[in-house]
Amino acid sequence: MNERLRTVMVRRGIRVEDLADECGVDPKTVERWINLGRVPHRRHRWSAARRLGAEEAYLWPEVVAAANGRRGEASRAELIEVYPDRASVPRELWLRLLSEAQERIDVLVYSGTFFAQTQPRVARMLADRLSVGVQVRLCFGDPASDAVAVRDREEQLGGTLGAKIRAALTYYRELAGVDGCEIRLHPTTLYNSLFRYDDEVLVNPHAYGEAASANPTFHFRRLDGGGLFEHYVNSFDRVWATAVPWQGAEV
Repeated sequence: MNERLRTVMVRRGIRVEDLADECGVDPKTVERWINLGRVPHRRHRWSAARRLGAEEAYLWPEVVAAANGRRGEASRAELIEVYPDRASVPRELWLRLLSEAQERIDVLVYSGTFFAQTQPRVARMLADRLSVGVQVRLCFGDPASDAVAVRDREEQLGGTLGAKIRAALTYYRELAGVDGCEIRLHPTTLYNSLFRYDDEVLVNPHAYGEAASANPTFHFRRLDGGGLFEHYVNSFDRVWATAVPWQGAEV
């Protein structure tokens, strides 16, 4: 017997017939949900939970636990590789991801100096992608922001991070204003540098007091049912929303 379902129905004063009408099923079907512990189809679970004002996870915890297990397996399968530090990511991988992108390239960094150094023709390569319809979003730290000043102190950079950002921006000045390319400056604390190419993303987390290059890098590829790729892509979008456009002027 599904005691949780029965109890909630009693407390809400909802009859078997009421719930059956809400879900579009026969009352005997609802009785089987209650007395035999049968699990409804997903759309019926949602309708019942809405009518009862209860969480699906409370009424049918075994279903949610199974779904979470499948999601966990898919998320683990999204992880392609772990690199002990960013310098261990092969240059060939950076070049392949950028040159093969077909829909979107998103980059979130403070200065991202290495990004241009690893791909010395980075502006031309991005322009090539733009020419075939790829949407490019580049998000750098605002050199005048408090967050950049704090990171500079944490990594004991001696006040040079702002200058590094300004120098890095010079690589992309010719892209500012190009159709399909947006460049913004963000004022946020950066927990991860992100490099998204279509359905793949390289995530470079930041450990306190360590340079980004010394921290590990995770390579994820989106899979149906997984959640890690989307987790980081959503993080990019939240930072992007705080950032202001940069049109190539000195900052």
